Order: sequence, then structure tokens, then C-alpha cells
Amino acid sequence: MTRLRLGRDGRLPPSVTMGTVDVAFHLAAHGRVLPVVFAFEFDGRAPTLDSVRERVAERVHGIPSLHYRIARDRLRYLRVDRIAVDRHVHEARLPDDTDGSATSRLMLSRPMGADEGPHWDVWLVHGPAGRHTLCYRTDHAFQDGMGAAYTARALLGDDPDGGPAPLPRRRPTVLGLAGSLGDVVGAFGAATAKPAFDGVCTGRVDVSHTDVPLARLRAVGALYGATVTDVFLAALSHAVRTWHLKETGAAHPPLPVAIPMSVRAPGEEHVPGNRMITARMLLPCDEESPQGALARVVAATGRMRTARRRDAMRLLLAATPRSVGARVGVRLVHGRLVAGPVSSVNFGTALEHQGLTARRAAVLTSVASGIRSVITLTSQHDTACLSVVHDEALRTADELPDLWLAALLELERR
Repeated sequence: MTRLRLGRDGRLPPSVTMGTVDVAFHLAAHGRVLPVVFAFEFDGRAPTLDSVRERVAERVHGIPSLHYRIARDRLRYLRVDRIAVDRHVHEARLPDDTDGSATSRLMLSRPMGADEGPHWDVWLVHGPAGRHTLCYRTDHAFQDGMGAAYTARALLGDDPDGGPAPLPRRRPTVLGLAGSLGDVVGAFGAATAKPAFDGVCTGRVDVSHTDVPLARLRAVGALYGATVTDVFLAALSHAVRTWHLKETGAAHPPLPVAIPMSVRAPGEEHVPGNRMITARMLLPCDEESPQGALARVVAATGRMRTARRRDAMRLLLAATPRSVGARVGVRLVHGRLVAGPVSSVNFGTALEHQGLTARRAAVLTSVASGIRSVITLTSQHDTACLSVVHDEALRTADELPDLWLAALLELERR
């Protein structure tokens, strides 16, 4: 298991400076906790709370990211040497939660521990008979989705390995740098029209999910020369178009969203902090057919990969003073410019815990900074889970998962 560079006393450093993206999340949430949740749903007899605590106690000392807390007034992570496992591992019962949405709402709304301790917890949630969910939860000012994936597997899995390999860093292209600079400049421009996602925010969220075999997404991708992420984004574009047309009778313009991308390099799997950037993308919600939307998405993501936009924004952030970069980061993912983050997270092989294999995994985070939705496709082994977290002001946004499935079916028919 990869560790942070040890100090002279052979221990983890007593403190670690928060990075630019960490401070951006701290500012966007106004210093409050913005939860990131990795939820694993199981069929079969649930483990006991004591056995989950035993697993956590066995693993926690080998995972550096679990040994730090946020010192918000200093914008640093401070090492915590003693971890009381019983204060970090909890239990809840939701016997009527047939689709996982109540568990998701609980994880996004339940207060997290105070600043005196490390910013993470684990929940064993008992659902309907024969179902349970294990959740790893942290603060987005402390850890991004891929960081949470590595930590959750190392902390809870029977096999702490098996996740996707971090991407090696590459030299950005001139086009990539120009595109990233364009995103930064655009963050200071006029507000962008996105009628389906504009309006007042309540700050209260609802959650809906749907599952689909990963093989379906791969098969559609093979038909059109697209990736799983491309298929996800194109089907989402058409779902938003159909949803808005149904609500208003009007077509929706291209929808600006923030696409999070991991820049967690090999050797950084278990270090605290966010290792991610975002790129702005227009989802072609104005396209009449999902096939046309997919063609435009494939072209857009292809340009981003060729230009190495991931590496370009990483380099720009590294070269920018932290205070400046953090404020730019807040503007890049703000409700005046984007509908919200739209991300695709690959967990890799399915999580196994005490001999049971999770049937699905879902990454969740809440809304902040004026955005009204966070939409994520989480893949593990052979299942993908679409999760839509939305402000309650979007009354009918729970229709989006079914509309997304309908768009996927149209793509399969070609």
C-alpha cells in the first residue's frame, strides 16, 4: 500500500498543506462539510456492527489519508495519531428503502464529525430483508471521488487491491492549454443560459438511481465507436432534452456542465486531498436524436483527449497561486455557468466484504455554490449505477434516470 513520504521521525508528516482544489471546495461550501459518499449495496445476511468495526480497526492504520483532519482556519491537514474506531463506524436501519434513495439521502444529510477528528466515517445501513449497504463517507474538501474509491476498497474490501490504475501524467499540448485557459477566462464571463437548471436553490436535495448492465453501455459504444462515458453523456443529453420538452414544450439549448477528471498519479492513491480538475463541456441537448447527440459527444471528448485537457488544467493549477486558483475553481463549477458536475467513476472489480460481493456501487456528493444537480455514473465489475442528486426545487428531476434508460434503448436500436 502506498504511503506518504515519511518524516525524519519515521512517521507521517505532522501536517499537509491543502491544495488548490481542496481550498476551492472549502470556499464553495462556505467552510461546511460537503459530503462525498461511496455506497456499496449487498444482497445477503448483513455483517454485525462489531465485525465492521473490527475490519476498520484492522485496516485504518495502514491508510495515510485516514489519519488527517482539516484545520479550516489554517487551510492545512493535521495528523491525528489516535483513532477511536467506534466514533467513526455507525449503524442505521431503513427497512423501507427498496431502491437505495433513502440511504443516499441519509448519507448526504447526516452531520459529520467535528473538526477535532479525521473527516471520515463508515455506515452499515440495514435495508429491506436480505439487503444492506456499506457506506464510506468523507468531506470533499479532503478527498475526491477516486481518492474515496481507493480508500473505501483498502478500508472495507476483503482484497484491498483491485481498483483501476491511476493515470500517468503526460505533457499537455498547446491546444489543451488554450482550451483550459478558455475555460478560466469563461469563468469570469456572463452567466450561461440553462433553463432546465436555473432558478432558486433550496439547499435540500433528493436522490434517484437506476442500474444497467455495463455490457449494454459497452455494446452501444462498440456500435458507434464510443466509450462508456460517451454513451453515458449522450443518453443524459437526450434525457434532459426530453424532460425539458415535456415540462415546457420548448427545446433546450446545449447544456454547460463540469466534467471532473482525476489527476491522481501512481503513488498518490492514499494521500489526503483532491487530485482532480474539471473541464467545461456542452451537452448537445438541442440534438433531436440520441444518435446525433452521441456523434457530437464523441467528437467533443475526442478533442479533449487529443489536446490532453486533463494535463493542461493540472499544469495551470500547479502554476497558479493557491488563493487565486481556488477562487477560479469555485467560479468554474458555479451555478451561474454550469448545471453541475457530470462524472463517470470506475471502481474496478466489485467490492467484497466478509465474503459477500457488492451488487452495485454509487458515488454521491451534494450541491453547493449555486449548482442544482450532481449526476454520476459509477461502474463496478459488470454493473453501472446512474445517480442523480438534485435540489428539491427541480421537482421532477427524479424522472431523469428513466429517461436516460429510454435514450439508451433508442441508441441500441440504432
